[in-house]
Amino acid sequence: MKKLNYTISVIISGLIISSVSCTGNTKKVAEAAKPEVLPEDIVELRTDQIKLANIEFGAVEMHQMGNILKVNGIVSVAPQNLATVCMPLGGFIKNSTLVPGNYITKGQTIAVIENQDFVDIQQNYLESKNKLIFAEADFKRHTDLYREDVYSEQNLQQVTVEYRNQKAMVKSLEEKLLLIGINPEKLNEDNISSSVSLVSPINGFLKEANVNIGKYVSPTDVLFEIVNSDKLFLELTLFEKDADKVATGQKMKFYINNETEDHEAVITQTGKSVGADKTFRVYASVTSSCKNLMPGMYVNAYIEESDNVVTVLPADAVVSFDDKDYIFTWEKEKEEAGKAFTEYRMVEVKKGITGSGYIEIKLPEGFDPGTKKIVVKGAYNLLSAKKNAGEMAC
Repeated sequence: MKKLNYTISVIISGLIISSVSCTGNTKKVAEAAKPEVLPEDIVELRTDQIKLANIEFGAVEMHQMGNILKVNGIVSVAPQNLATVCMPLGGFIKNSTLVPGNYITKGQTIAVIENQDFVDIQQNYLESKNKLIFAEADFKRHTDLYREDVYSEQNLQQVTVEYRNQKAMVKSLEEKLLLIGINPEKLNEDNISSSVSLVSPINGFLKEANVNIGKYVSPTDVLFEIVNSDKLFLELTLFEKDADKVATGQKMKFYINNETEDHEAVITQTGKSVGADKTFRVYASVTSSCKNLMPGMYVNAYIEESDNVVTVLPADAVVSFDDKDYIFTWEKEKEEAGKAFTEYRMVEVKKGITGSGYIEIKLPEGFDPGTKKIVVKGAYNLLSAKKNAGEMAC
C-alpha cells in the first residue's frame, strides 16, 4: 500500500514539474515571438542592407558660405558711351557709306551733308571778321584821341558799342560754324563749301543708320546711333524685400540667352527709391570680357551675398519628410536572433543657405556634433527604410 502511494506521488510531482516546465517554455516562446517596437526616430538595418544603402559617415563642418540672390535685368550702356547723331541745321545727304554694325572711331566722317545755308554762314562769318578788324582799329584810334581830348566821350562810347557788337557777331558765327562741323580758324575766302562732314563723337559700333543719298534731314531727325560696348553695365530689377541683401562692391555672375558660359560683374550703385510696382534698380559694371554681349540683351543674374562662417553638411546628408528636415546619426550596434543590426536616429534640423554642394544646418539644442557620427551618404536610403520598413528595415 505504501509503495502504491509513493508511486502516485511521484507521478503527480512529475506532472507538476512538467506542467511548470511547459508553461515556462511557452512563455519564453511567446516572448521571443513578440516583435520589437522601435521608437519613431529610430531605423535599423542589417549588415547586408547597410552595404546596399551605401552608408557613409562624416562630421559637421564650418564653411564660409554666401547666399545666392536670383534676379533679372538687361544690358545697358552708360550715357557717355551712347551717341545719337543729328545735323543741327539740317540738309541733304550727299554721301554715306556706313551700315549698321560698322566699327567707327571718334572723329571719323560718317556722312556728308549739303545745305546752301552753310555757304551763307561762312560768308557772313568772313565778312564780320573783316569788319571786326576795322572796328577794332577804329576803337583803338578813338580811345587814343579821347585821351588827348580830341574826341568826346560820347563819340568814344558809340565806337565802343559798334566794336563790341561786331565782336559778338563774329563769336556767334564762330559757334554756328563749329556746330555744323567747320573749323573757323581754317576757313578763308578760298575754301567756302556748301558741304560739311558729319563726324562721330565717340568710338563704337554703328547701331542705327537712318540715311540715304539725297534724303533731306531736319535738325530733329536722328541720323545715326553709335554704341561703345567697351564699358557695359547691367540694370537689374529687385523687389523691395531684398533691399538689405545687396550693396556696392558685391560680386555677381550672369548669363545671356541660353549660354552656359557665365560672365562677371560688380555692383556699382543701388537704387534709392522704390517704384509703384515695389521694385528698385541695381546697377553693376561688367568686369569680364563678353564678346556676345550687346546692349538690350536680357540677363539672368546671381548676386552673391556676403560670406559668413556657418555649420554645414554635404547636401546629400539632409532629407525632407512631412515638411521637416532631418539628418541621420549612428546610434548603436546590436544583435538579434544571431544577426547583427545597426540603429540610426533621425534628428530634426533647420536648413539654411546652399552652395558648392553643401547646405547650412541649424542643429537642435543640446546636440553635440563632436560626439556624433553623421550619415553623409545614403540618408535617402535610410529615409526610404523608415517609410517602407518591409523593404529595407527589419
